[in-house]
Amino acid sequence: MRFTKMHGAGNDYVYINGFVEQVGDPARLAQQLSNRNFGIGSDGLILILPSAQADVRMRMFNADGSEAEMCGNGIRCVAKYAYDHGLVDRLRISVETGNGVLPLELFAGESGRIEQVRVNMGVPKLTRADLPMVGPAEQQVLSVPLILDYDSFEISCVSMGNPHCVIFVEDVESFPVAKIGPLIEMHPWFPRRINVEFVQVLSPTEVIQRTWERGAGETLACGTGASAVCVAGVLTGRTERKIVNHLRGGDLELEWLADGPVMMTGPAVEVFSGEFAPQ
Repeated sequence: MRFTKMHGAGNDYVYINGFVEQVGDPARLAQQLSNRNFGIGSDGLILILPSAQADVRMRMFNADGSEAEMCGNGIRCVAKYAYDHGLVDRLRISVETGNGVLPLELFAGESGRIEQVRVNMGVPKLTRADLPMVGPAEQQVLSVPLILDYDSFEISCVSMGNPHCVIFVEDVESFPVAKIGPLIEMHPWFPRRINVEFVQVLSPTEVIQRTWERGAGETLACGTGASAVCVAGVLTGRTERKIVNHLRGGDLELEWLADGPVMMTGPAVEVFSGEFAPQ
């Protein structure tokens, strides 16, 4: 089976061209491939598939085999792969995801290959029912206290097709992400678990983000999470609608448009291709 390793701002996945390859058990395959000691090593597996309603379809599986609705960094790489490998021949395309069909704009470098992709991430959803989260279904979660043992955190929750819990902190680099992240991911308030963003605001137009992703642990970047941070920053009065988000794997540009959707622009990089024999 052929594969391609790609990353968006360090958020790395193994991509398989489903126009050519057949994958019988993608959840199990994701666990095998993602293992950084015994597999290829990645944050998960993404399948690029035919679609009846868009140019291509993506399915995304975390490193633990669980399927997620969307991946902002992953979808940029899907667009790059589709163009660079001849599945599409236009710089404006659509991709079917678990969060509906999303439009993308592709930007080629001097080599003719795609280097940057702008994604319409869709309109954020803000109620507990959208996440889902226990409590009154239509209630928004903005600056709500969450108590863990002897710690208390102020959380704001946003769904960008997948659920995010945003926490603003004073010093994100020293924050114990590996300790607090899984406690919030698995908290009883979130029956389907949740991604957690820890964010330091540098200015109204600039933030630093670290992410604990459900099913993957801390990752170098998270596009849907960065989009959720943009929304939470506006709604809590910390940031403007257009920001630069510094993640450990690189920078993303976010803009929450007045008419609703969040626009995200960032890199897409092909690392290498190869073959493997599924066990």
